[in-house]
Amino acid sequence: MTRQARREAWEGVLLASPWLVGFLLFTAGPMLASFLLSFTRWNGITPVHALRWVGGENYSHLLRHDPSFAKALHNTVFYALFAVPLGLGTALSLALLLNQRVRGLAFFRTVFYLPSVVSGVATAMLWLWLFNPSFGGVNWALRRLGLPEPGWLTDESTAIWVFNLMSFWGGGNTMLINLAGLQGIPEHLYEAAALDGAGSLMRFRHVTLPMLSPTLFFNLVMGIIGSFQVFTSAYVMTEGGPNEATLFYVLYLYQKAFEQFQMGYASAMAWILFAIVLALTLLVIRSARTWVYYEGERPS
Repeated sequence: MTRQARREAWEGVLLASPWLVGFLLFTAGPMLASFLLSFTRWNGITPVHALRWVGGENYSHLLRHDPSFAKALHNTVFYALFAVPLGLGTALSLALLLNQRVRGLAFFRTVFYLPSVVSGVATAMLWLWLFNPSFGGVNWALRRLGLPEPGWLTDESTAIWVFNLMSFWGGGNTMLINLAGLQGIPEHLYEAAALDGAGSLMRFRHVTLPMLSPTLFFNLVMGIIGSFQVFTSAYVMTEGGPNEATLFYVLYLYQKAFEQFQMGYASAMAWILFAIVLALTLLVIRSARTWVYYEGERPS
């Protein structure tokens, strides 16, 4: 490297140093600390030098002797299996509707995006009222129609379905990303398909979906990651009940860390979650070769 190139490189590092320092102090450092803590027994209150090294005992107990851990993982996977496709499908449908040339489009875009900017606690309180078995709006409507009134959040068989239904509510960000992807599709592709006799469904299948596949891929990855991090709604609405029917993984991790003060145990849970999410993300990335199309990329 020339002297000028070295100087420019150091200037670049200097300009990036605030971010680098912040990353090392507030991200990489805590991650390393939590990895080390996962092999210890510590309550998070006593001095660090008082912690006790237990090796892989936390991981062994989690995987073999903790039924609540298995229940939390089961609930989270079950939620992800329904919430991710429902959320992605709803967001894509709304984006397709909002991509039309109709009057009042800006108003409708604002209305559909608005739930995404409402705080998680406010949203949880709204849904808690809607699905209250005694005076909630949903059971009131069912009562007027003469239909059975489920217990919803007080019933083990229906509680988790309320959270699955909530996945329809917060899809504004995903919708906006899909809408940006749709508006980036060249119009001449639709015109060429129409000249070849392709109808609306054929244009959607052979033009929209392939051109939108990188956006769908991004939303799928983010949706999977987000579905394994459900916390606020479960903490506010049910605290994991009834009978652990809505005990999600991150909620159980929180209970272990900040209610039962088992920091080492909670750190082990965090790293197991990291491994699960990483494995699923890599699986989706690997599958992308078969269904994600990038414009300008030659098929192999």
